[in-house]
Amino acid sequence: MESPLLAVLLLVGLVIGCAVGSAYARARRGWNDYQTVKKSVPGARRGAWTLVRGLVVKAAVIALLLFGAVAYAAVGADEETAGPTPSQSPPQSERPHR
Repeated sequence: MESPLLAVLLLVGLVIGCAVGSAYARARRGWNDYQTVKKSVPGARRGAWTLVRGLVVKAAVIALLLFGAVAYAAVGADEETAGPTPSQSPPQSERPHR
């Protein structure tokens, strides 16, 4: 009579042991992944700031170019005053006859 009870207890122990073992393995894997990511954060942060700095520099250069183009357009080019001016046509001395 103790044999079936012992078998059932052994089976229950195996099921509980497998469940606890797989939970422990998942927790250990999660902890290792967390440590790996935690160590990589400073490098990722440095890389992100490098990308942001590059974006700010490009935006500043574009803004300066646009400002220069607007200022140039506001002042006007020298070509407008450099060309010859058109002369008026001489007045007609005689009126046409009808």
